[in-house]
Amino acid sequence: MFCAVNAAARGQIRALAERWLATTRMSGVNLMALNPTRADRRIGSFSINTRTGLWADFATGDKGGDIVSFYAYLQGVSQIEAARELAKILGVRA
Repeated sequence: MFCAVNAAARGQIRALAERWLATTRMSGVNLMALNPTRADRRIGSFSINTRTGLWADFATGDKGGDIVSFYAYLQGVSQIEAARELAKILGVRA
């Protein structure tokens, strides 16, 4: 399921991330944002690569390798729960 969800999200990473994050700006292929999971006051340390889905918060060391782990992190759910929710959002049959 993870591969199918990630494949379906490819090309939509920026749109999905902008839906989930309040304040964003682009820097090359990286979408920079305030991290909603902590009291982040400035854009700069939290980003997601809109081509690959790699993401990181350089202030905390939190990071992941795809849109599933990014969504899981933002929602505070397991990766399998995140994959199931994203499958519904993206219309992927599990």
